[in-house]
Amino acid sequence: MARTFPLERYRNIGIIAHIDAGKTTTTERILFYTGKTYRMGSVDDGTTVTDWMVQERERGITIVSAAVTCEWKGYQINIIDTPGHIDFTAEVQRSLRVLDGGVVVFDSVQGVEPQSETVWRQADRYAVPRICFANKMDRTGASFEMTIESIRHRLGANPIPMQLPIGSESNFRGVIDLLEMKAIYWSDDLGREMTFEDIPEDMLKPAEEMRAQLVEKVAELDDDLIVKYLDGVEITVPELKATLRQAVIESKATPIFCGSSLRNKGVQQVLDAVIDYLPSPLDVPAVQGTNPDNGSEVNYPPDDSAPLTSLVFKIVTDPYVGRLSYIPVYSGTLKQGEMAYNPTKGRRERIGRLLHMYADRREDVTEVYAGDIAATLGLKESFTGDTL
Repeated sequence: MARTFPLERYRNIGIIAHIDAGKTTTTERILFYTGKTYRMGSVDDGTTVTDWMVQERERGITIVSAAVTCEWKGYQINIIDTPGHIDFTAEVQRSLRVLDGGVVVFDSVQGVEPQSETVWRQADRYAVPRICFANKMDRTGASFEMTIESIRHRLGANPIPMQLPIGSESNFRGVIDLLEMKAIYWSDDLGREMTFEDIPEDMLKPAEEMRAQLVEKVAELDDDLIVKYLDGVEITVPELKATLRQAVIESKATPIFCGSSLRNKGVQQVLDAVIDYLPSPLDVPAVQGTNPDNGSEVNYPPDDSAPLTSLVFKIVTDPYVGRLSYIPVYSGTLKQGEMAYNPTKGRRERIGRLLHMYADRREDVTEVYAGDIAATLGLKESFTGDTL
């Protein structure tokens, strides 16, 4: 079984936020636009993919993090939809430990809420690069500016608005892409059909001002760019994107997008941003470990031919297949039927069935390569937090 995507085309991301900011609805839209589902699930109707437990569907909340694999424009995206409730914060921490990047969803009526602050600090602790999505722009009282200010003041972040909303509250109908200086509208109810038009006359001046601020903020992040900027040389869009990507990976900047997941507006731009700005497994530092024999520190870069290194970050009991262990592979290749060593227990484990998870549904695979996340059956001695 050959690797489907090269390593630089993997994105392991988490959707994190305060409760009711719209994480699960955003995840549902992502699955719909990437072709994983043919109808959009609703939290209110209990038909979502990632909230698959009976308790989650009854209450309309996420209790356990669910892993889903999808494709977008030739990239494989492994998504973990995490809970927002403070009661399940350990579930968020476990997920953050294995993520390469995060999409933080904010309710643009409320701005930064208490649990958004908690998950932001946890993401800081694990050095997870982030992009932000100001959701619910169609609701009464929604404010993109207020959301950006609260991110700046309450989280101490460096937010960089990448878009400007067209209309607000019930009149919210599109966004202006400040990099390309185009207005984007969604012409059908499902949000599949996007039209790119010229910016409306009344919004041209504020859009130009915002773009000038965007260019200045991005130029400040790179020595070469700031020299070009001060010399009055025009900075190209690819240069801006490359500099911003590097700044996001180093957690020096956070691009902010806006939209309404429930009204199917703005989610495709978030998917594009995941590809453009969040790191692949090659962009994050090599995972560090300790040699159990002599206590020395060892590094494992993401390489298929290196020795196997992986971590059991979550265990669930599936009603159909039994005990499932979720495993990100940091280096090497995890193969079905092979033996893997658990240094914590000092025991060898046989790797049973390997699965790409799609919340509570699954797809069998024979090998999992470095940089990917999968689930395996049959681990008897390994528990959450154990290395393989």
